[in-house]
Amino acid sequence: QIDLGERTEVTAVATQGGYGSSDWVTSYLLMFSDSGRNWKQYRQEESIWAFSGNTNADSVVYYRLQHSIKARFLRFVPLDWNPNGRIGMRIEVYGCTYRSEVVGFDGKSCLIYTFNQKLMSALKDVISLKFKTMQSDGILLHREGQNGDYITLELIKGKLSLLINLGDAKTHSSNAQINITLGSLLDDQHWHSVLIEHFNNQVNFTVDKHTHHFHAKGEFNYLDLDYELSFGGIPVPGKSGTLSRKNFHGCFENIYCNGVNIIDLAKRHKSQIYFGNMSFSCLEPPVVPVTFLSSSSYLALPGTSGQEEVSISFQFRTWNKEGLLLSTELHQASGGLLLYLSDGKVKMSAGLNNGQWHSVSFSAKRNRISVIVDNDVTLSAQASIPLQIYAGDTFYFGGCPNGGNNTECNSSFVGFQGCMQLISIGNKAVDIISVQQNVFGNFSDLQIDLCGLIDRCLPNYCEHGGECSQSWNSFYCSCTNTGYKGATCHYSVYEQSCEAYKHRGNTSGFYNIDSDGSGPLRPFLVYCNMTDTTWTIIQHNNTNLTRVKTANRENPHTVFFKYSASLDQLQATINHAEHCEQELAYHCKKSRLLDKQDGMPLSWWIGRTNETQTYWGGSLPAVQKCACGLEGSCIDSQHYCNCDADRDEWTNDTGFLSHKEHLPVTEIVITDTDRPNSEAAYKLGPLLCRGDRAFWNSASFNTETSYLHFPTFHGELSADVSFFFKTTASSGVFLENLGIQDFIRIELYSPSEVVFSFDVGNGPSEVIVQSLSSLNDNQWHYVKAERNIKEASLQVDQLPQKSQAAPPNGHIRLQLNSQLFVGGTASRQKGFLGCIRSLHLNGIALDLEERAKITPGVEPGCPGHCSSYGNLCHNGGKCKEKYSGFSCDCTFSAYAGPFCKKEISASFGTGTSVTYNFQEYYPLAKNSSSHASSFYADMTLNREAITFTFRTTRTPSLLLYVSSFYKEYLSVILTKNGSLQIRYKLDSHQDPDVFNINFKSLADGQLQHVKINREEEILFVEVIQLNKKSGLSSKSTRSKTVKANSQGFIGCLSSVQFNHIAPLKAALHHSSSAPIIVKGRFTESSCGTLTGADSTSSETTHSFADHSGPIDEGEPLANAIRSDSAIIGGVIAVVIFIVLCITAIAIRIYKKKSIYSKNEAKGSENEDGAESALKSELSMQNTANENQKEYFF
Repeated sequence: QIDLGERTEVTAVATQGGYGSSDWVTSYLLMFSDSGRNWKQYRQEESIWAFSGNTNADSVVYYRLQHSIKARFLRFVPLDWNPNGRIGMRIEVYGCTYRSEVVGFDGKSCLIYTFNQKLMSALKDVISLKFKTMQSDGILLHREGQNGDYITLELIKGKLSLLINLGDAKTHSSNAQINITLGSLLDDQHWHSVLIEHFNNQVNFTVDKHTHHFHAKGEFNYLDLDYELSFGGIPVPGKSGTLSRKNFHGCFENIYCNGVNIIDLAKRHKSQIYFGNMSFSCLEPPVVPVTFLSSSSYLALPGTSGQEEVSISFQFRTWNKEGLLLSTELHQASGGLLLYLSDGKVKMSAGLNNGQWHSVSFSAKRNRISVIVDNDVTLSAQASIPLQIYAGDTFYFGGCPNGGNNTECNSSFVGFQGCMQLISIGNKAVDIISVQQNVFGNFSDLQIDLCGLIDRCLPNYCEHGGECSQSWNSFYCSCTNTGYKGATCHYSVYEQSCEAYKHRGNTSGFYNIDSDGSGPLRPFLVYCNMTDTTWTIIQHNNTNLTRVKTANRENPHTVFFKYSASLDQLQATINHAEHCEQELAYHCKKSRLLDKQDGMPLSWWIGRTNETQTYWGGSLPAVQKCACGLEGSCIDSQHYCNCDADRDEWTNDTGFLSHKEHLPVTEIVITDTDRPNSEAAYKLGPLLCRGDRAFWNSASFNTETSYLHFPTFHGELSADVSFFFKTTASSGVFLENLGIQDFIRIELYSPSEVVFSFDVGNGPSEVIVQSLSSLNDNQWHYVKAERNIKEASLQVDQLPQKSQAAPPNGHIRLQLNSQLFVGGTASRQKGFLGCIRSLHLNGIALDLEERAKITPGVEPGCPGHCSSYGNLCHNGGKCKEKYSGFSCDCTFSAYAGPFCKKEISASFGTGTSVTYNFQEYYPLAKNSSSHASSFYADMTLNREAITFTFRTTRTPSLLLYVSSFYKEYLSVILTKNGSLQIRYKLDSHQDPDVFNINFKSLADGQLQHVKINREEEILFVEVIQLNKKSGLSSKSTRSKTVKANSQGFIGCLSSVQFNHIAPLKAALHHSSSAPIIVKGRFTESSCGTLTGADSTSSETTHSFADHSGPIDEGEPLANAIRSDSAIIGGVIAVVIFIVLCITAIAIRIYKKKSIYSKNEAKGSENEDGAESALKSELSMQNTANENQKEYFF
């Protein structure tokens, strides 16, 4: 311990080992104090406590302190020393004397300073001061105006609040009040500095090293404030009735107001200063705090053995939710006594783990016990117990000694971590300094005479509004409702664009997008319209056609448009997009856009740049024309806009504005509608943007030595990197950025390992993700790495995320200074071969293509997206490559849409039918409803694959009929009782085979998905009921039924596919070119989707969590699987032997699948047969036909 004689500003320290010995200290703590009591630890960075010391006896290790220490006493506490020697230290301290003016307040006085009015500057004000106190509340500074304005700097619960109230409540709304809170644990009896700078309406508020910048709202100047400033309290009680708060009790140092030393003026009794009783010195209160560093810390104090009355009181402060405060064995084996902090409560009081000092006093006399917390009677508890209490020998505070079975101390609880002070036993204060000098008592792992509690939530490292909570050695972020995730709420939960949602396989709907990823902008809701191109649609508050009359230049009609996102969010979205547009329609009758005489615009609009624009929809910037003026098609060729013709009839200038920099339209001004009979109307559509430039932005690295370089990556406290890669190489470095010692690197270490390694000053560490399959399969793989002060994490594709916690109390800043290398490295030779795409650093996309154009060995763009995204093309759609991305070709699919997932369905009325004729390749007909068709080729089918979906309540119905010229046929029928019947006649000499599927009635108005496959003589049938609520009510369908025996199908057919023909799609979308005959009323509808039969929207909107289509066929059908042989009814011919097996019937609540398999041996398909008449097809169900073979399942 060093006494410097007076308060000194220390700027550097140096240490050396003992002279000519093997004694030196390898690490130490530095502490400082004003009075030799109440010490404070010096911290270099946010969380670095220890200095590393010497490695030998003679060399000097010098440390320049990042921020100087102002103190009289210094303490060097050795932590570790040379194992072959002892503690030995030579110390030098560098600094200079520290001049200061101090004033002490007793909590009843205050100091008032009156400004010299001539020197008053209304524009700029600087107030600086230092203070120290043990009270957690008190007024530091106050200034008041005539009409209720005031500025107050107040200590509340150990934090400083700057309260600025402008104007009285009548004229100003509540947003005129500004309340900013900085600092924490400021009641620790150490000096804290405050600086308030105010210039115009910009205010900087600094406490210690934390600064808050803000703009004051409203007219913020000091003109309506009094020329008087009070320190330490509010002078006249009752002058403003709301502010009767607690005065300051403690010390001020060096109060300066615009350069005037106020304490010096007060000492010299200048006329500007009025004050109560105060002293020009700073008294140190004799309080000795104790810090419990770890859960094994304890303090043992002797008790008042055998006395009838037990009374103990102390104060504690902590962040932890639990800990043992006090444990003792009571005398004469009358049991033990425990005070325990659990879930932030001492027995019954709440929220004590908030870092504030809380007092606990416990007393017991004979058989009455009482516990009082914070001197608050409401938080007290009394109890009577049926036995006498006598004090024990020893009281254990904060924990129990290790080792031995200590009967006196109950160690079944977690030890206390935090500070205690003002401990008294038997109404007598305990002298902790004597305990420190081993006069009495016992302790372990304590810091005496300092409170080492620090606020880990200051500064708050939780980003995006995450809530910070803490314990003794760590802090935690709660990210609920922020839209972000991770240990510090850094990474966005949502995708950056609609394009990214589309490539997760999502359909159109409302989605939250976060256009700058982990950047400062919040997520917002847009509508994503997933067609072949992906459109992002952002609405505003005024989409109707609005008519305008009686507007002129003196009194223009101005309309403002407010969007569902802020301008910053819109700008980020527009910058990301490949193209944006907005439709602006201007209808006019005797209302011009441009005045020909003076060339002044009569109406204009304003965009994002806040500049007046006079070009209109469909035109280009810088030409004052409309679309018709560019095309030369205006109704009056002398003018460049239709409206400028000034005719007495309605005309319009309409088109899309597509100059990205000017969008969106925020304001329209119309002035020319005040002449008789003149009127205008405008309509502004939503902002439409398509594509995402960053999502497909990629580069191909063709040689191992090639790389791209970008500016240094700045992610000091939190950094995230995400990209896609595709390669056939077994290893390579994706990106690297170096510092003097720090670095960050992501590499493919082996074909199945991605490694994220970095160093922030605590030594290199790495996070490794192992993939079961190899990653060098030339498909796109997604990598996301994040590093924040809590942890580092790495995710590859959908594999589980690996993370690694950061060491406590280590370095936290990642300091890089080299360029950022992508696809290669500066330090090692092994570059990356392959493609990198969509590279984002902290949410900002790097333009790989631009940089690749000018870099040898690197090509912009990267072909081959189908190998990775081809599985997004469903239902037989084919993936087609594009330069940026891919598209699905649905030509041979019964579905449509960007991923061939949109059902094509039609509702059939009475007597409606669709015929598909194939005359050429193999003329085969397939009829969705009641009619037949023939084909005349010598082509034979020995297999079919048929799928379709239907919904009906009508029986009997014919769903499908296929016939050949040779009188062979196949039909699918719903019988009278609603069961499905499939008839195959493959040989004209035999009777048809009939299969009945009647596990339930299928005519129940639900969607039924039917799949029929025949491979020669094996038949496979699958029926899935898609059981969601359908919009088709059975009553309305029945009312449409004409006759019970009419042979049509009334209802919905959807997604019909026969081998590679999609007849329903051909009839609806290509009816002119395809060989289709349509009879009756036939309309496209959305009845085939699960949302129901309403045809308002053919696209279903899914929630964000639902990334699947409407049917998830991958679920296991595990409920009721049973296998048994079937009953075969009817007459079996001798020649043909038929075995039928039901392999499995699986019944489930939501989806019902029934699978049937049948083997049939049949004669040659090529023999002549008789074409069966269609009309008999339905009536056959009702007659008992002896000759046909029927199978019931």
